[in-house]
Amino acid sequence: MLSTLTAYIVIPIYTLLFVSGTDWFSTNLSVIGSWPDRRFAFTGLGLVLGLYFYTILKRLMSHLPRHRNETLCVNLALLLLLLAVATPYLPRQMPLQSFLHIVFALLSSILLLLCLYRIVWLLSSTSGDARRFLKPYKIMLLFITLISGLLLFLAGIISSALEIFFVLSATVMVQRLYRGYSRAFSNSRYTKTHHWRVFRILT
Repeated sequence: MLSTLTAYIVIPIYTLLFVSGTDWFSTNLSVIGSWPDRRFAFTGLGLVLGLYFYTILKRLMSHLPRHRNETLCVNLALLLLLLAVATPYLPRQMPLQSFLHIVFALLSSILLLLCLYRIVWLLSSTSGDARRFLKPYKIMLLFITLISGLLLFLAGIISSALEIFFVLSATVMVQRLYRGYSRAFSNSRYTKTHHWRVFRILT
């Protein structure tokens, strides 16, 4: 219930309120977060997003027989997000810190997307039923990637429009995946032993 509330209400409303009154194609969350009146809100947004994705992805990975690499990837993505939030983005006053902020934020997003691809692929490898169930989510991931690339091309920068689209679409997709997969396969006939054998063959 809490994860559903966070995904469908807290994160969308928080994100849209945070960027209210700004041009989505000429600015981004880092620039807005550097404004004195929105620095605290920026930190809060980063913490909410980080904790949400960390919690839900860990729950999804619990359906895998082995997920050490995926856990490392998720942990690193969260760490980079926290570093991005903690590192000021003030290009004129602090050019080095601002550069590091961009690097941290970009790598965190890329790692998160790679984790999603990896988790969906591994879950779909556990059984034929899982593969059929997860086919729409593979399409969603490709859609998110392509639209994000298009928004980057149109704006020429990592804009608020791109970040808002990525955050909201990824949040909704992950929540739907978590709820749907948990209902469909938590009590399925495929045991962990079967999952482990398939996983060993595929990896």
